[in-house]
Amino acid sequence: MILITGGRGAVATHLLTLLRRAGHPVRVASSNPGELHVPEGVAAVTCNLRNPATFPAALRGVSEVFLYAEASHIAEFIDAAATAGVEHVVLLSSAGVLEPHAADDPLAKSHLDVETALLSSPLTSTFLRPGSFAANAGAWAWPIKAGRPVSLPYPGSYTDPIHERDIAEAAFTVLTDPRHQGRHLHLTGPQTLTFSEQIDQLSATIGRPITVNHVTREEWKREMAHYIPGPYADALLDYWHAYDGRPVPVTDTVERVTGHPARTFATWARDHAGDFAE
Repeated sequence: MILITGGRGAVATHLLTLLRRAGHPVRVASSNPGELHVPEGVAAVTCNLRNPATFPAALRGVSEVFLYAEASHIAEFIDAAATAGVEHVVLLSSAGVLEPHAADDPLAKSHLDVETALLSSPLTSTFLRPGSFAANAGAWAWPIKAGRPVSLPYPGSYTDPIHERDIAEAAFTVLTDPRHQGRHLHLTGPQTLTFSEQIDQLSATIGRPITVNHVTREEWKREMAHYIPGPYADALLDYWHAYDGRPVPVTDTVERVTGHPARTFATWARDHAGDFAE
């Protein structure tokens, strides 16, 4: 039995489809399982990664876990998993752990703490370290649909946008092929693109212009204050500043693991064009 945590996430949703299609027994977990839409025959269970009391029941009879990175009770989760007989954990981590001073970055540290705990545990652990999710562009949907400019503090900052389907396919492979167990996999899209280039590709896909408003750091923080806490906003801004005009290295890990090249940002834009429709 494979347990998928974070069942409402896009990666988890695609992973569930792949596992079911291949005939693997699977259980989906969420802090609010009643909100999940799962196929008939798939159990939706409660597993709140911030509440250790929910761990034992969710893990009963499970041999492998797809785990979202939540550091607050990772020691208790590991203990419960080991007690339940779990043999392999696939962690959705972050490429942020590879950056210098990751331990000082609040965004990277939570992933790094979970990795560290798993490495010192008796469980076999595989780490998926994706770079920038292409889906981060979804944050631009509201202003685009409203015909307003997209606020960018660093339009020339590069990222390595990766399609959520590629992450799910990599997770499927490492969960079902023992040859990949224990690896630490840096996953990126096939191209490094600036935010401006992503906007241009998105504009071409939806067939209408998108205006960019080049704002200051403080203006962007004020605009995002209700969505991103200050320390996390600062960490994002520092990362974007570090790669302003500096391409992000990309890997061919998706192709080596899944057998096909990583999907482009243009593909992601086409797949999600409806999210930006008026």
